[in-house]
Formats: sequence, structure tokens, C-alpha cells
Amino acid sequence: MAGVNAHRITNANLYLDGQDFFAKSEEIELGSVKAVMSDFQGLGMVGLIELPDGLDKLEGKIVWNSLYKEAGSKLASPFKTVQLQCRSNVQVFNNSGLVDEIPLVTLMTIMPKEYNLGSFKPRDPSKFETPFSAIYVRQLLNGEEVLLLDYLANIFRVNGEDQLAKYRRNIGQA
Repeated sequence: MAGVNAHRITNANLYLDGQDFFAKSEEIELGSVKAVMSDFQGLGMVGLIELPDGLDKLEGKIVWNSLYKEAGSKLASPFKTVQLQCRSNVQVFNNSGLVDEIPLVTLMTIMPKEYNLGSFKPRDPSKFETPFSAIYVRQLLNGEEVLLLDYLANIFRVNGEDQLAKYRRNIGQA
């Protein structure tokens, strides 16, 4: 009987411009790569379908457990990009228990959208949120590229396959 491998990710570490922010953030949302879809219908079709028109903006958020000058100085300006790296440990389990641990690395070029000055209450720890927009993302699982999306260069690769090669060639970008 073939067993099933179960993957589990329970923690991560955050780096900004290569600087380690271990234990300084409480949560990070890296966002979702989403297609922009529009309806398509035609004479003779019995139904309405949706077709992709492109890719939506990629947005995320970092929740900090306090205010840190080294983070604030990188994230206060919406006019400067920041290199974000999120590193995770993926535990691999099967019927024998934990059989492997592999790295998940997400690299992003982000632009901060807001600089949170804080909210303060007695006996309640303050949290600071940094929403961001990404113009580049590359995700690697165990060293293998799962996804690469570069909005400004019109590059979109999934598992190494260039999804926009013909598009770039057709518009003269090849």
C-alpha cells in the first residue's frame, strides 16, 4: 500500500533587504497570485464562461509585534522598493512519522502602501501593520522554482514553464 506524504508549515522567518527580523513580526500575509477574469459569451453558446485577461495586483501585509526603527526606516517610504524574503520549514510526514524537512523560500520586491504610527491602550501590546504591494515574486520549494512573476518585465513562470513567452514575442518584447 502506497503511503501519502503530508506537508506541514508552522512557522517562518522574515528578512528585509537581507536583514534578519527574527521574532519581530507576528504574522505575514504574502498575498495570492490571482487572474483578472471577464465574462465571455457568444451566439450559439448555451452558457457564459470566464476567461483570463491578465493578473491582478499582488498585495500582502506584515504584522509587527512592536515598532522597530530598522523596519520602519525601510518601510516608511512608498517610493522605495524593499527586498522581502520569507523562509519557512516544510515538515514532511508519512506513516513512519517525520521523514524530511525542506525549505520554502519566497522572494519578493515590495512597495509599502502605509506606515502605521500605532494605536496604544493600557496593558495591551501595540501592533503595527505594514500593507504592501509586490512587483516581483519568486517561490522556491526545496530549491526548485514553483513560481516566478515579474510584473514590470512581463515574466510569469510556473514550474519553470514560461506562461507569457508568446505574448512577449507578439508584442515585440522578445
